[in-house]
Amino acid sequence: MGLGSTAKKIQTLSDRAEAMYKQVKKLQQRITGLEEEMDETHTTVTRMDHQLTEQRALLLALADEQGLDGEQILADAAIEDAERDGATEPDDGSAAAEDGATDATAE
Repeated sequence: MGLGSTAKKIQTLSDRAEAMYKQVKKLQQRITGLEEEMDETHTTVTRMDHQLTEQRALLLALADEQGLDGEQILADAAIEDAERDGATEPDDGSAAAEDGATDATAE
């Protein structure tokens, strides 16, 4: 009776170990898949960044050809974006406090 019970326990442990092994294998496959997707995403983002840089240079050249200050246009657009983003954030005075702390440490 004792040996039968022990054999059953060993079989149960063996079954659990096999199930866990299968889960680990699936997890390894998922991780490998995620790593491959991450590499693809990195490649895509790098390519898009390069294309964006080329487009910016082209637009600046076109603006210059038309007698426009492309850098000033981009700076104005960035300021407008920052103001629009700042308008949606609550004004609790913490930004001013942070600016003061940054200015003090920069000197």
